Amino acid sequence: MATYLVFGATGGTGKHFVSFALGEGHRVKALVRNPAKLTVHSNELAVEHGSITDSAVDLDKLLEGVDSVVSMLGDREAQRLGKINTAFVKRLVPAMRRQGVKRFLYQAGGLSTPYQGHLTAVLWAIRHTVARGFEGQHRDNEAVMAYLAEEARDIEWMVHRAGIGGDGPSKGTLQRSPTKFSVGTHRDCAVYNYRTLKETAAIHTSDFSHYVKS
Repeated sequence: MATYLVFGATGGTGKHFVSFALGEGHRVKALVRNPAKLTVHSNELAVEHGSITDSAVDLDKLLEGVDSVVSMLGDREAQRLGKINTAFVKRLVPAMRRQGVKRFLYQAGGLSTPYQGHLTAVLWAIRHTVARGFEGQHRDNEAVMAYLAEEARDIEWMVHRAGIGGDGPSKGTLQRSPTKFSVGTHRDCAVYNYRTLKETAAIHTSDFSHYVKS
């Protein structure tokens, strides 16, 4: 049994990750602003009421006994005003070091540019037209990726630059790729995150996910 600390557990991808991890026989800790939004209940689910923007949250306590940390956070309005995820990750990583927790998966958007990388012309155009309302989230994600690359190489981090098209049944199996991009469901992205956490080759990558053809 592994123990996962999940941030964003009530979100579209997060709720599926929690259910899947519990279904696989693992234990989950979750920091949530509104526990009533959690749709799953289990003796192996420990819920802490709080927010990543609350400096009073005891991250060291949350990290006790944790094997892996998963962040599937996104708040369009809050990130439009400031880099809240970056500020949080800069608190989280030192706490992980203190508690000896190494593995960390951060879910970003597929339109966020990887550290020292670039977007294709098509993705750049989408970002600056139909997706321009999410610019704050992209900039926050990019700051997180820069921080991890520059100051947290001792942490076994991995970034999933996900393309998420909403909820619904599975469309197939997502696979990691530096170049191939698919718009996945929340459920499929959650399963991808769970699998990728166990993938040593994914450490220090900021890849897309795409559907594997059967």
